[in-house]
Amino acid sequence: MSKVRVSRIGEQMKKELSQIIQREIKDPRIGFVTVTAVEVTGDLQQAKVYVSVMGNEEQTENSLAALQKAKGFIRTEVGRRIQLRHTPELLFKIDKSIEYGSKIETILGDIKKDNEL
Repeated sequence: MSKVRVSRIGEQMKKELSQIIQREIKDPRIGFVTVTAVEVTGDLQQAKVYVSVMGNEEQTENSLAALQKAKGFIRTEVGRRIQLRHTPELLFKIDKSIEYGSKIETILGDIKKDNEL
């Protein structure tokens, strides 16, 4: 399958997943969750969904557990909204890139302060 089509499906899934998580799921364990990326395999059998959660480690784990529990509902909704023959299996992963970027920014700010003194 062409990489362009797989990429386009991944972006569409990212948009739909964000809407489903924010508006459809009523689980109180899900905090402020942002879908940062979706990687779909070439055969459209699996999709890795990278999510970022604002909060501490416990809130992150609770949100991930709630997403795992709601995986069937989310997959059904994605399949209903995106017309595909087979809806990919969803694998949720925590994306630590935002946290890592924030840490780097803090370090660079500290270095800049030290150089100004």
